[in-house]
Amino acid sequence: MTDDRSVRDGGTLTVALNSDPDKLDPTLAQTLVGRTVFAGMCEKLYDIDEDGTFVPQLAASLPTTSADGRTVTVRLRPGLKFSDGTRLDAPAAVTSLLRHRDLPGSARSTELAPVTEAKATGPLTVRLTLDHPYVPLTGVLADRAGMVMSPAALKKYGKNFTNHPSCVGPFRFVERTGGDRIVLEKDPNYYDAGKVHLDGVVYKPIPDGNVRLANLRSGDLQVGDQMAPVDVQSALTEPKLQLFNSPSLGYQGIGLNVGNVKGLGQKPGKIDTPVGRDVRVREAFELAIDRDLLNKVVFQGMYEPACGPISPQSAIAPGVAPEDCPRRDVDRAKELLKEAGVKTPVKIELKTSTTPEQGRVGQVLQAMVKEAGFELSLRPTEYATMLAETDAGDYDVFTSGWSGRLDPDGNVSNFLKTAGAMNAYGLGDPEIDKLIAEGRSVADPARRTEIYDELTRRVQDAHALIYLYRQKNYVVAGKDVAGIHVYGDGLVRVKNAGYTR
Repeated sequence: MTDDRSVRDGGTLTVALNSDPDKLDPTLAQTLVGRTVFAGMCEKLYDIDEDGTFVPQLAASLPTTSADGRTVTVRLRPGLKFSDGTRLDAPAAVTSLLRHRDLPGSARSTELAPVTEAKATGPLTVRLTLDHPYVPLTGVLADRAGMVMSPAALKKYGKNFTNHPSCVGPFRFVERTGGDRIVLEKDPNYYDAGKVHLDGVVYKPIPDGNVRLANLRSGDLQVGDQMAPVDVQSALTEPKLQLFNSPSLGYQGIGLNVGNVKGLGQKPGKIDTPVGRDVRVREAFELAIDRDLLNKVVFQGMYEPACGPISPQSAIAPGVAPEDCPRRDVDRAKELLKEAGVKTPVKIELKTSTTPEQGRVGQVLQAMVKEAGFELSLRPTEYATMLAETDAGDYDVFTSGWSGRLDPDGNVSNFLKTAGAMNAYGLGDPEIDKLIAEGRSVADPARRTEIYDELTRRVQDAHALIYLYRQKNYVVAGKDVAGIHVYGDGLVRVKNAGYTR
């Protein structure tokens, strides 16, 4: 959804996020709230538009691919400058691409693994050599793997780049106070600075939706991101507020530790817990959950039940429709626990973020699974801390979500591939790995749909990542704010934002 009313120049926009972003380093970052901040300061080689179509951003045109699918050429816009004043050219783009691929701990490594060589073949031309045809590459370069960082800043700050990020964007980084604010200011080096109206943007983490809404009403905030349905309902009655929304390409669910013994990127091992040992326990846990009721109780029916990684909104390989998701079956869940020979109640700890909404999700799940023979304890954990702990394998079950990508590979490979860069579950299935590889290599949409349908079934059978619902992207703003763009990827784009009065 977009709002293109005319706006005046000047002013600062304060955007409330529902949690504190993780590292402001495109190579290492994992959170949606972090992507929203990056949208203000770190552009990508490509982006998506309101219709979900890939469009050039830092690149001058869409990539060209050789007949065998193994050579991809990217041409850059001329005259680009990073926020530190240095030039963005082909060697700079190569530096970032190789860092995304090779830096230890990179969350982009799985996405760029097919790239065997990245080379500057001209001042503004990058040639990528692939080990196999890689259909999702444009989509990969339309996200953090396509963000280009200043080589000068990377060299100067090294591991501390997260505290001094320098990219190409409408705004540049000024300062960050952990847990309180991230401050950006208009970047005079930006190639499209004439279309940037605001003097700056401030991002504030405010986990409580009620507090975000109260601050929107008072005018202390101008934009509230990821607003919960209950707060959206209240905002609709406010004459001074407006609502932006779009369907989501992502999912929300729970991740179960089935093999994460040594942390991300490592081979799966054995987890000596009922959940980790026996798939029947995990299946019983899922069968105890009523997705429709969860949506009604926690989200006023404003979200959609989900049971797979790919949204029905995806035009490339539509996912499972909500009405086709498994139904709750407490009796069968009890039978499975009996067959597994586990002592009931089965004690499990669920880590959730500290937002009130996630707390309610945990409480509803707690009540549901109790009827089947589970004793679910809840541990609210600050979001960045929860990411660190679950990445390390320090958990039984945790609330796991993803903002979604246009190409289905972006919703599966990082999470479901053995030793994937964001596979916190320790899932390792050679058949899933084969399907991921085939889905990346085949261009035919009908065949890709078949591949991802089969992959979804195998993931459902593993019960390591239980998909529960899809959010809608709800953003509430003051009526005097215009120029905000909200698309299916869930990001709040503020490049053209400003005030109408």
